[in-house]
This record gives sequence, C-alpha cells and structure tokens, in this order.
Amino acid sequence: MNLLLLSNSTQYGRGYLEHALGTVTGFLPAGARLAFVPYALADHDAYTAKVRDALAGEGIEVRGVHEGGDPVARLGEADAVFVGGGNSFRLLSALYRTGLREALTEAVAGGLPYMGASAGTNMAAPSLRTTNDMPIVEPPSFEALGLVPFQINPHYLDPDPASTHKGETREERLTEFLEENDVPVLGLREGSWLRVDGGRAVLGGERDARLFRRGTAPRELATGSDVSELLRVRAAFDTRA
Repeated sequence: MNLLLLSNSTQYGRGYLEHALGTVTGFLPAGARLAFVPYALADHDAYTAKVRDALAGEGIEVRGVHEGGDPVARLGEADAVFVGGGNSFRLLSALYRTGLREALTEAVAGGLPYMGASAGTNMAAPSLRTTNDMPIVEPPSFEALGLVPFQINPHYLDPDPASTHKGETREERLTEFLEENDVPVLGLREGSWLRVDGGRAVLGGERDARLFRRGTAPRELATGSDVSELLRVRAAFDTRA
C-alpha cells in the first residue's frame, strides 16, 4: 500500500491543497498522470478543473475519471489516483455504481498510489460509519475500500469548553461508535495527514492526531508519530461492548 490520507484539502487562509502541496508532490510520481475521482461533489467538471489548476505548476497531468467514457478504464491509464472530498455517502454510492470500488481496491493493492482528502480519506477505511457527513443518498452498503484496517475521522474537532451548543461532541460520537464496534479510530485534525508506505504508517502535517480505542481514554499522537501498529489491527463491527 502506498497511501497519502489528508484530513482536508483546503486550509483556512490558503488555496486548494496549498497547505500540503510539498507532501502531495513528493508523494506523486514525477510527471504523474493523476486520475481524479470527483464524485463527492455534484459538479464533476468544475471540481476536476480545481484540482488541475492546483497542480498545474507541478508537472502533474490531471484527468477526471468521468471524462471520456469508462471510469475504470481511466483508472487503468493512471500513475496515481486522487479521491477528493465532499459528501462521503454520495462518493461511496458512486464508487459502487461505476465499479470503481472494486477497481480501486485491486489497483491500490497492486501498487497504485492512492491519495485521499476528507471523504476520500474516509473511503480508505473499512466502513463509512465514522464519517461526519449527512446521508444525502443511500449507498448499497457502508463498506468502503478497506485500504487500512482501522477507521479514520477527518476534520476531527476538539470539544469547545466555551460553546453553549448542547449536541454531542465529536469525541462523544466516536465513543458511541466504540460502544457498538471494536475498531480503533484515528481522529485527524485539519492540517494533518497519514502517510502509509508498505507496512509503515506515520502521521504528518501541522497538528497532532487523536486515537480512540474501546475501553481506553483517547490518546494524543504527535505529528511524526509512527502508528504502524494500527495496520495490524483486526476490525470487529457490530460487537457491542
């Protein structure tokens, strides 16, 4: 597996992918033909153009998988794939509909570099169950790509002690998830990412991450931490504590 899983593609005060551009260009092969999966947003052409513009000066050729026929064929022509953010339910539904879910799993297992941001990072986990999104469509299943054996929560937000909002915090929602499922969840704050290279996984970016496990208190993980142990966990869903 060769993965770059970004919490977010746009950082406050910066352009699209600007906060991680050095990491992105270092991850992608030089002069790569990048297949972009735009299905998390409704306007596929505009979304693809946005990615193309962001990488135009880096020698990366961007082509949307929706452009010119069969999306699976577009994937087969690429040197790397980028699955963009947006609504995770809409994205997963489209991956099932186009056949890309199976094609992506096979291609990445065969060595194709996979970059995800937000919803695209959600797709790398076994299940959609720890997304923050509203279910605007109903995919055939919550089963995602399973490129890593643990769950990820992009855009992880810490509780705000000054807030008067009385709804559940992100920490409370992930705790509820662990009451029903025995799967570690890696909370990636905005500005952070996870780099997986073979059997090694390392946290990167500007902010620390937070790891949730059943039966233990959440743990802070500093950027630069080696979290390769998570690649060896066994996910167990629907196992009430």
